[in-house]
Amino acid sequence: MTVASDRFAGKIAVVTGAAQGIGLAAAQRLGREGATVVVADRAEQATREAVSRLRAEAVDAHPAIHDLEQQAGAVDLYQAVSENFGRIDIAVHNVGGTIWAKPYWEYTPDEIVAEINRSLWPTLWCCHAVLPYMRAAGRGSIVNIGSVATRGVNRVPYAAAKGGVAALTAALSLELGDCGIRVNCVAPGGVNVTRVTPRNTAPPSDADRKGFGEVMEQTLRDTPLGRFGEPEELAAAICFFAADEASYITGQTLYVAGGGIG
Repeated sequence: MTVASDRFAGKIAVVTGAAQGIGLAAAQRLGREGATVVVADRAEQATREAVSRLRAEAVDAHPAIHDLEQQAGAVDLYQAVSENFGRIDIAVHNVGGTIWAKPYWEYTPDEIVAEINRSLWPTLWCCHAVLPYMRAAGRGSIVNIGSVATRGVNRVPYAAAKGGVAALTAALSLELGDCGIRVNCVAPGGVNVTRVTPRNTAPPSDADRKGFGEVMEQTLRDTPLGRFGEPEELAAAICFFAADEASYITGQTLYVAGGGIG
């Protein structure tokens, strides 16, 4: 996908979960369009490799290694960005992803907690941590990443977490309407990604393989375009919400899911 624009020239953008997949594609496009990009992730090696790749493409990219499931990680991230770059113009909160795939009654309590910790808390903490800087500046754009999986099989805890992200986006936008800060959400459908950091350190069980297979079948069945998306297609929507051209849009969830609706 060719991008020839400078609509983010002079902007400071933070992208979380940017060592791979949608986050990396968003960081790449923001940087190609002129932003200084902070690549935030807890996977140190993958983050540094992503930054090296971006810099090879002439993107002004900088690594930030933080565990954003923890409130302290989010606070440290945005404090460091503010100290190093003076402000935060754009915050893309992308950390998340289902860990297991199976009927809800087969989840253990610990697994339910792990799913919520992975796919809801990072966005809650990051929104909370970035707001003091954006409110002080009187401007900013936050783009949270939801999911079409709010109506999907075998992922009830993940669906609940991503439903929370959409609700957070809508409610927070009402509180920030007079602050010059916009908050929107992009909800992906199935996306072709190569994972460089595993979501689960244990080998997948036969039940998980079966569950993920059912997820893939249901996703394609319920996607009118009949295919998975590419990370760059999600990045295009993320960058639209992040850009000044979307200045009259806030509190919205955009499904970039081949026609699927969550």
